[in-house]
Amino acid sequence: MTNIKTAGIKMRQIFFIISEMIFIFFLSFLVYLSRPVSVSEVIFVPQGSTFGIISYLSEKNTDANKFDAVILRAMGHVQAGWIDLGAAKLSKLDFLYKLTTAKAALTQITLIPGETTAVFLQEVAKKLNLSEAKLNEFYAKFAPLEDGFLVPETYKVPLGVNEEQLAAHLVNLSKKSHEKMATELLGSYDEKRWSEYLVTASVVQKEAANEDEMPLVASVIQNRLKKGMKLQMDGTLNYGLYSHETVTAERIRSDKSKFNTYLNEGLPPSPVCTVGLAAIKAAVRPAQSEFLYFVRDKKTGKHKFSVTYDEHVGAINSQK
Repeated sequence: MTNIKTAGIKMRQIFFIISEMIFIFFLSFLVYLSRPVSVSEVIFVPQGSTFGIISYLSEKNTDANKFDAVILRAMGHVQAGWIDLGAAKLSKLDFLYKLTTAKAALTQITLIPGETTAVFLQEVAKKLNLSEAKLNEFYAKFAPLEDGFLVPETYKVPLGVNEEQLAAHLVNLSKKSHEKMATELLGSYDEKRWSEYLVTASVVQKEAANEDEMPLVASVIQNRLKKGMKLQMDGTLNYGLYSHETVTAERIRSDKSKFNTYLNEGLPPSPVCTVGLAAIKAAVRPAQSEFLYFVRDKKTGKHKFSVTYDEHVGAINSQK
């Protein structure tokens, strides 16, 4: 009997110890879930496994760890994309819950081919109530080129995104697009070589009246460079915040920048604007021609191309 009683007492002791351990664990778990977490109100969550997402968030200085990944897997599917958490300070439980349920309110921003990055970022800053100076600062930090790197398209972005997040997002998406286009057109992506094509493409984009003309404009650029002629193209002066300004004779004389192809030989040192796929294709594969000049036809809006200077003068006089 004594042994039975002793065994019973030990069983009860073990039961109480296990119960206390479970209680302590449960209490610790509740305390952990109630911990305050400081985050951005809007965060980007990549697609992938739960552990991959938590690893990404941890790298972005978000309070997240592998234990959170286990909890998330039990809670449900993590929402990918830009997520509006609704507050910058949340409990750990609210934070993890919102990762599985919250959705960001999206708005659209459109970049058209030929627009400059400076004007685009200026317009975006006004629309999203952001600091133009900070947006330009972060763009310069992330982008390899002053202009011509952002790919023209309509981007969906969340309301509440900050300058750093937006700049990083636009640059990352554009980089993927450039890598894809370069691989399709050239077989591989070499940043330096690709950037050289973007410079030519930007001049084509500014000068051509339509996409059909682009290979011919590219051929004029190629032919003039081969002969050591200055490009003397107005479009190169529509850089930066001058994107929509009419280029006058006075502007040509007074602009001493690296983009003035009346003053400087060769191509501008960097793209003068953003470029579409058609302009890039024209830069990579110009038309075969002997044209050295072109002038806009006032009646059609298209260009008249000429081989000799005399022909070019005749085309100019025909517009008077």
